[in-house]
Amino acid sequence: MISIRTTLKFVVLIGLSILLISCETVSYYSQAARGQLAILISREKIEGLLQDPQLPAELREQFELVLQIREFAAQELQLPVADNYSTYVDLGREHVVWNVFAAPEFSTQAVNWCYPIAGCVSYRGYFSESSAVAYARELEQEGFDVYTGGVDAYSTLGWFDDSLLSSVVNRSDHQLAGLIFHELAHQVVFAPGDTTFNESFATAVEREGIRRWAQALGKQQLYLDAEQNLARQAEFVALISHWQEQFEVLYSSDSPETQKREQKKVLQQTLRAAYEDLKESWAGYEGYDVWFARELNNAQLSTVASYNDLVPAFDSLLQQAEGDLGQFYRRVQELAELPTDEREQQLPNTDLLARETAFQI
Repeated sequence: MISIRTTLKFVVLIGLSILLISCETVSYYSQAARGQLAILISREKIEGLLQDPQLPAELREQFELVLQIREFAAQELQLPVADNYSTYVDLGREHVVWNVFAAPEFSTQAVNWCYPIAGCVSYRGYFSESSAVAYARELEQEGFDVYTGGVDAYSTLGWFDDSLLSSVVNRSDHQLAGLIFHELAHQVVFAPGDTTFNESFATAVEREGIRRWAQALGKQQLYLDAEQNLARQAEFVALISHWQEQFEVLYSSDSPETQKREQKKVLQQTLRAAYEDLKESWAGYEGYDVWFARELNNAQLSTVASYNDLVPAFDSLLQQAEGDLGQFYRRVQELAELPTDEREQQLPNTDLLARETAFQI
């Protein structure tokens, strides 16, 4: 049953959406409201599910793990756990939402949409894959490069208690812990419209959380596995960022559009070959094969950004706080309340931090 507090929050959120009707359509916000409401209605208490003797052993193990992660997040990481991840939702589908991205034919700069609370972002989310595909087709007819990708989890930024979803329940221990730490961090600090700031902060909390959790469990390999995944992710992002620049050089040239289209195909093929070279250093890891199986158009390329660029800066702030997470969170909140330009000026110099790290290595 949905609580009165949750119902009131839901009504307020819908009201905010209606006020911004000039930015989006009624039908879009209606599907978003129905999708979120369906999740709220479908929630089941994990502790109650654990009382069921018919519960599959795999789910029981994951539920117990999530309860342990919640307790660690609250007690050791000072994260706002409350009732977050105390409930489970069986979605009955592979992803919770599908995001639609769009970019011009000759640019890797994504189209932006603006939303209440979250600010302006480079995607439009749908709780139905068919609705996402339908909207993507509309954008294609307008001449945009379009990419649609499934999302397994998201944060409601404290508006509702987030649930453990069937789309993520089978992840490895460190991935599940990292997800929970990361999403809860968004509820600690969130600067509307500043994706790099928000994601870098959440990633810094995620990494520190996994490090402390692995240390508490005496499982160093768990932390090493997590760091390896993050390192591969960073290499993937660096690869795409490099080739984004190559595409932009082509698009900014004076070449005829027909020639640009041909060269665009050549660059896409070359990018695939570069990925195969990168994979050789990954000992057979194929985590990004599905991504490279797609068209590699501008919209898809736009989905990969260096959103973790500020992680070294947040790591430095945590060091300045001598590991005191409460003090660290307060300092980051102060930064989030500043205008964007001033916020960036007060963050530690990430270029200098990167050079110092490279020197130490």
